Amino acid sequence: MSGIYIHIPFCKQACHYCDFHFSTQLGKKEAMVNAIAKELVLRKSEVDDEVETIYFGGGTPSVLTAEEIEQLIKAVYDNYNVIDHPEITLEANPDDLVSSRAPACRTGRESRDLFSNYKNAGINRLSIGIQSFFDEDLKLMNRAHNAGEAERCIEEATAHFDNITIDLIYGIPGMGHERWKSNIQKALDFGLSHISSYALTVEPRTALKKFIEKGVVPDVDDEQAQEQFHILVDMLEAQGFVNYEISNFGKPGFFSKNNTAYWLGKKYLGVGPSAHSFDGKHRSWNIRNNPTYIKKINEGELPSEIETLSKTDRYNEYVMTGLRTIWGVDLDRITTEFGESYLKYLTQQTAKFLEQDLLVLEDGKLLTTQKGKFLADGIASDLFYVD
Repeated sequence: MSGIYIHIPFCKQACHYCDFHFSTQLGKKEAMVNAIAKELVLRKSEVDDEVETIYFGGGTPSVLTAEEIEQLIKAVYDNYNVIDHPEITLEANPDDLVSSRAPACRTGRESRDLFSNYKNAGINRLSIGIQSFFDEDLKLMNRAHNAGEAERCIEEATAHFDNITIDLIYGIPGMGHERWKSNIQKALDFGLSHISSYALTVEPRTALKKFIEKGVVPDVDDEQAQEQFHILVDMLEAQGFVNYEISNFGKPGFFSKNNTAYWLGKKYLGVGPSAHSFDGKHRSWNIRNNPTYIKKINEGELPSEIETLSKTDRYNEYVMTGLRTIWGVDLDRITTEFGESYLKYLTQQTAKFLEQDLLVLEDGKLLTTQKGKFLADGIASDLFYVD
């Protein structure tokens, strides 16, 4: 089965840490939605199996109206073979869901209508970008919402949706362990069944990078981030969450099907500017330019590049994704898909990590230990095969 990822390249304002593709100019929003719908038509021949997930990411998909969301979901149904009851996720920001700011404040009734409209459009899973329940953290990151809105939007959302996940960020400069524990506890108090959590990273060409270089903001403390990751794992696992992928925690029955498919190497089609696609042997990506994307699509041209993945590329990707999950790296699959030489190389490279208790071999699968989870990407890079 396949998934469809729809990239909505708009945000109301830029977060200081973000390097995703987006624009704060919303004037072309209608033209962009129409272009994405057209790309879905142009690329329907690329997906020959059933679609089980539709994921609206960005950017900030909640800047779209329910009618625009419904238009894109309809384009998927009209052109692809969609299973009964697919997982359809919308990423949303708290300030789009409920706002206390005059003059454009949203009443309780208006919020209820918004959630009902989302459900009627086909959305059955919300991914809410909380990031933190504390104003000092939100201001540092330049988030558009405040702490009060973060809590109110979850209260409203949980009254209408059973399947909700939120994002939290750890390793924020100035956020001590106690405040981080309070963040986690607030999320648990809402009775959520899924939480995604990421370490704050300093990406090139972001405002955060410039602020750190100028000494306006302290640099990220990797040791603090690692400690906060382990606090996160301990608190969530004690409440029945499964850390099924390093950054994703779900209770049984609430793992993200979209996320799981990605980490298990399933096929997906990405539409919209900057979106990536993967068919098992090839990876492609659309241009990161909104006006050019719209122009090319309207001319019937796909503004994308494609690369064919070598056996080594596919091996390295499998090692990287496998080590991040509870499913690990299957040694039998290494032999079957890549050959004995790759298995021999992997065995040699893993020896030191097994000795350091960063990796463990269980039932023919290579897994990260609790000690090794936070270091998984670095470990994977040491296991990469170099031609």
